[in-house]
Amino acid sequence: MKITILSRKRDLYSTRRLVEAAEDRGHQTRVIDYLRCFMNITSTNPKIFYGHQEITGVDAVIPRIGASYTFYGTAVVRQFELMNIFVANTSQAIARSRDKLRCLQKLAKAGINLPVTGCAHSTKDVDGLIEVAGGAPLIVKLLEGTQGIGVVLAETKKAAESVIEAFRGLDANIIVQEFIREAAGSDLRCFVVGQEVVASMMRKAAEGEFRSNLHRGGSGHAVSISEEEREMAVKAAEVMGLEIAGVDILRSARGPVIMEVNSSPGLEGIEKTSKINVAGKIIEHIEKRLVEISERPRNDSEVCQ
Repeated sequence: MKITILSRKRDLYSTRRLVEAAEDRGHQTRVIDYLRCFMNITSTNPKIFYGHQEITGVDAVIPRIGASYTFYGTAVVRQFELMNIFVANTSQAIARSRDKLRCLQKLAKAGINLPVTGCAHSTKDVDGLIEVAGGAPLIVKLLEGTQGIGVVLAETKKAAESVIEAFRGLDANIIVQEFIREAAGSDLRCFVVGQEVVASMMRKAAEGEFRSNLHRGGSGHAVSISEEEREMAVKAAEVMGLEIAGVDILRSARGPVIMEVNSSPGLEGIEKTSKINVAGKIIEHIEKRLVEISERPRNDSEVCQ
């Protein structure tokens, strides 16, 4: 099998591990910087090029699209879909998960428990927005933020008003969420491949920090998750249309709640903490999916939506 990995850098831990796992199972790999791809968009013979060389002979694509490059990255993924090439996460699913508000709305529609969340456009509605989230303390999040950037804990109503007005003054889109105090600065990262949680870990915030992201100095610890948490993670990935996903869960007094669904979850923290070969699980899943696709009647209308 010939696998193309869309990644900005080959030496990134996640990219490197996917290459190693694929080659360990006898597959050929190629890492391509998706920002250097260009496309010939046509209804009869769509093509994609990298360094003036046409990309051909690809059996499967693993997208590792950075949040800052979602628009062009998903366009490249969509071009592979037009060429009837299997992609581990579709362009539509990636775009859907990157829109945090849309993601939360879809999860809510599916009946999945979430932190109480509010969203407004006008600063004239700040008092009502704060009230929706249950009052201070509360979390203010930039919708475009990643890795904990643009996430602020407002401990008082005055602080919440100031942060919301400042973000909106920059014309930034935000949401406010209740602060789950009992989570104590920790969350669960559940790594979903297919319809299975293949690995999980608890992330704990650094001293004096409320954000548990490893990029913010948080630490990862091995953890056992409940069946409810396992089913919630799988359902969340399914609702978003993702075959590979990192699902972040908070343990609240009213049970687990979904915080975020990530379409390009990192492998380093989860592999080192859980001691599970997650990259190998991903490659194994792709093998199974290609077998399934080869055995069923083709429906071209499902290729690119």
